[in-house]
Amino acid sequence: MCGLLALLCDPSEEVSPALVEAVSGASHLMRHRGPDEPGTWSDRDVVLGFNRLSIIDIAHSHQPLRWGPAESPDRYVLVFNGEIYNYLELREALRSEHGAQFHTDGDGEAIIAAYHHWGTAALPRLRGMFAFALWDTVERELLCARDPFGIKPLFVATGPGGTAVASEKKCLTELAEPLGFDMSLDERAVQHYTVLQYVPEPETLHRGVRRLESGSYLRLRPGGTPEVSRYFTPRFAAVPFKAGSGPGGEQARYDEITAVLEDSVAKHMRADVTVGAFLSGGIDSTAIAALAMRHNPRLITFTTGFEREGFSEVDVAVASAEAIGARHVTKVVSQAEFVEALPEIVWYLDEPVADPALVPLFFIAREARKHVKVVLSGEGADELFGGYTIYREPLSLKPFNYLPRPVRRSLGRASRPLPDGMRGKSLLHRGSLTLEERYYGNARSFSDAQLRAVLPGFRPEWTHTDVTAPIYASSAGWDPVARMQHIDLFTWLRGDILVKADKMTMANSLELRVPFLDPEVFAVAARLPLDQKITRATTKFALRRALESVIPPHVLNRPKLGFPVPIRHWLRAGELLDWAYATVASSQADGLVDLAAVRRMLDEHRDGTTDHSRRLWTVLIFMLWHAIFVEGSVTPRISEPHYPVQL
Repeated sequence: MCGLLALLCDPSEEVSPALVEAVSGASHLMRHRGPDEPGTWSDRDVVLGFNRLSIIDIAHSHQPLRWGPAESPDRYVLVFNGEIYNYLELREALRSEHGAQFHTDGDGEAIIAAYHHWGTAALPRLRGMFAFALWDTVERELLCARDPFGIKPLFVATGPGGTAVASEKKCLTELAEPLGFDMSLDERAVQHYTVLQYVPEPETLHRGVRRLESGSYLRLRPGGTPEVSRYFTPRFAAVPFKAGSGPGGEQARYDEITAVLEDSVAKHMRADVTVGAFLSGGIDSTAIAALAMRHNPRLITFTTGFEREGFSEVDVAVASAEAIGARHVTKVVSQAEFVEALPEIVWYLDEPVADPALVPLFFIAREARKHVKVVLSGEGADELFGGYTIYREPLSLKPFNYLPRPVRRSLGRASRPLPDGMRGKSLLHRGSLTLEERYYGNARSFSDAQLRAVLPGFRPEWTHTDVTAPIYASSAGWDPVARMQHIDLFTWLRGDILVKADKMTMANSLELRVPFLDPEVFAVAARLPLDQKITRATTKFALRRALESVIPPHVLNRPKLGFPVPIRHWLRAGELLDWAYATVASSQADGLVDLAAVRRMLDEHRDGTTDHSRRLWTVLIFMLWHAIFVEGSVTPRISEPHYPVQL
């Protein structure tokens, strides 16, 4: 796990020593991603910067990494963020099929050799999380690629001086002036953020910076335009299970899920450093930890909670750790700690993400880094196996499907004058809408009417359909739950879940691995029919059945909680409320946000009139982001713990 920065200059100017120094300085801004070893390499067209977090082949595999065939041994130069878990198998295949020779014991050479022999067809064969930039010194071409699910980030900016890619946007911001990147604010992206609580790919809040999307690669030659192609598109296509019929046949399905998860965890345990696991108390993280225990009986697990009753998973996590035999470490976060850390957290994020759960994740990552260098976690299980309660909505709305469309619309209109909170109003409203109209991911902070109240520049045409329409178009004919999962893979998962997982762990020089988000696991999950994902009684039906012999019974059927965060209560009294009022009072984002409207929301929430906590958190995090990255009025105190190379 590391941080990369690659610059391909415009051919009108060759790389100068000053430009190399600028890239090195920009790369230093993400030294937290790789405090073990910095590195820089350049030729007349390209500069590559790198910060290494040494996990595999610690003594070697230095980056930028050079490799080539016998006739041109230094042809390629690689900077690579992530891990390739099947690198041993890839190296063996390349040796046997092509006689490839390797000079390290790491996974970086496997990427280069695979590309040399298989071209971009190598990308679907990489089983791991990755973002990389690979420079071909013969063809004078830069290839950049990102893993299938978007676990690792890659930002891209192009200007008169050239094109740069980086693991963190702040590095590109640092290079904006010499290279001419457009760093003006994208108001359309601001509106998308306010609706969704994250900025959807490929947007960022700066016009001149985009993100290479998950499952995609980019080719670029000096003076050329970046050419982006997609090599992986997830498809949920339920197929009949062929391992027999009846209970025995279904058990074979569950055994297949267990086997592929065990294989994924085994490969995710590959490291030359200590591997631990996050444990939230739910079935996903408990399953990963229990399977990891089979490969490391001394596994350490970590969880976090808050100094408020009812907002802690600690007791359940401790019981789960005891049940599987793991040593357990907890971190309890106070309101004062929570508030104090916010500027630092938002600085690490680069882009605002209004998910309060990222704050406890930041603290537990900091605690875990004292003990281990790598952790496993359960992200992705809900999207793959049908774990969100909202996925059961199509079952409750099924009777509406039998009504003519005009009748459904009439019921929706009839529901409008009914009092808010009245039983049946929400059902009538939702039943009157198509799936495309009512569902656009696992988060919605504002309705259109509420948006108009807080965004002076609100534009009705900048809606969620900008983001979801092409995704829905590619899933026509699927069952409604599969379509919802598909939406979440392209929106909520890569916009919120994986961003906070990457940024909060990397802020603490900790590598997070997600065994559920593995191509082989996805291939099994994608074949599940609707009744193996969602029932009227439960979610993740097949996964729960598959894990009956893996995780403790007290966890198996617990409702999903995640990391509950008490912002609703803390925004009514105490340090967080004081911080909120101070943030609004000092904000210079008044052209983008109606500060008076936000103050009214704060007053109403403080007085208990209305629960505005989710909407308030969305705009407050944006204001803090604006203060740090636009106004420069807030300077976070960035702590830089120095860890040993190996743990």
